[in-house]
Amino acid sequence: MRPQGRACLGNLAAGFVSSASRGQEAARSRQTRARPLSRSAANMAEEAKKLAAYAAVDNHVQNNQAVGVGSGSTIVYAVDRLAERVRQEKLNLVCVPTSFQARQLILQHGLALSDLDRHPELDVAIDGADEVDADLTLIKGGGGCLTQEKIVAGCAKHFVVIADYRKDSKALGQQWKKGVPIEVIPMAYVPVSRMIAKCFGGEANLRMAVSKAGPVVTDNSNFILDWKFEHAQNWKEVNTAVKMIPGVVETGLFVGMAERAYFGMEDGSVQVRDPPLH
Repeated sequence: MRPQGRACLGNLAAGFVSSASRGQEAARSRQTRARPLSRSAANMAEEAKKLAAYAAVDNHVQNNQAVGVGSGSTIVYAVDRLAERVRQEKLNLVCVPTSFQARQLILQHGLALSDLDRHPELDVAIDGADEVDADLTLIKGGGGCLTQEKIVAGCAKHFVVIADYRKDSKALGQQWKKGVPIEVIPMAYVPVSRMIAKCFGGEANLRMAVSKAGPVVTDNSNFILDWKFEHAQNWKEVNTAVKMIPGVVETGLFVGMAERAYFGMEDGSVQVRDPPLH
């Protein structure tokens, strides 16, 4: 009986090993099959960004304009198209950046760099967004440049938003889960965080850096709080109230500022949205 028992145990163990091996092979096979899908999705999003950026530049930029240049991954394609049109059409443009990143893009593409001292009134500003709702209210500041972005947008006769299909929402918070960025004076981040939670609910957390110890520091040497709100709000009222809290520099809520949004879609089309008529 014992030899037979050992044989049974041996066969059972072999079966387990065989099943485990087959399971590992199946898992590897699933992972291998999944990788091209993720790359394809990433490529699709990048192509959508490019489509939106090119459409906005082609429809809104003309000769002899001062152009506000936003920040983020989608704006890279807009600057590519600006430079392309300047070369091909001999356009006379000056570009005002919203960040160090935007400034470097302008210089790298050989475009004319200016600022709000020399060009306080811009013909058009083009920028991305972290989320756009049905009213064209925006959440911006995922890249930490919200204050300069809002200043430049506010100086433009026309403010145009470019984004891919993932940024399109019926209501803020549906797609973007990281909250509303709020730039604050460093010494005030704790009282501001507490006041926001007390008045509006949710929680406002200090944004920590990834490649350095400590918090993210903006181009203006300030900190950023990311306010994760619990429910939909009257964003115009909330934006005004938050800005009244001592220590708040600016919010990432852009309310009533964008006059048009371009969304690059998965099928290769571009969807255009204007603010609803009230």
